[in-house]
Amino acid sequence: MKNPLLQKWEDKLQGIFDRIDDQLEEKYGDAYPLRFNRPARGCGVTPDTDGLFELGFSFSLGLTSQIGPGYVFKVKVATMNRVSSDFMEKVENEVIDMLKAELPKEFPNRDLNIAKDGKNYKIYGDLDLN
Repeated sequence: MKNPLLQKWEDKLQGIFDRIDDQLEEKYGDAYPLRFNRPARGCGVTPDTDGLFELGFSFSLGLTSQIGPGYVFKVKVATMNRVSSDFMEKVENEVIDMLKAELPKEFPNRDLNIAKDGKNYKIYGDLDLN
């Protein structure tokens, strides 16, 4: 069982990622065909398990990272087709911009940052649960 404060924090973060996923699906959801085993948008259990985009996150202690602890995420496209690097860069930049706009709304008065950490991105900074 998770600490209730941690659950609340992660629920807020999940809400941000769900809203971003919805915006990406609206804008680019038909850019590539879905993998054969991928449900259409709105037909999966959660927004990151259906449609073209997979936006999940997980906490990392950051033991091998220059950044330290934070929430790691990667933008994935659920297709069997080759996805152009230009498309991925464009979408990743949009995700970063949306996160920068949404994080202060859900977590006011916190110094939260986003940076590339290896092949993933990381949200780091003031992760205090209170």
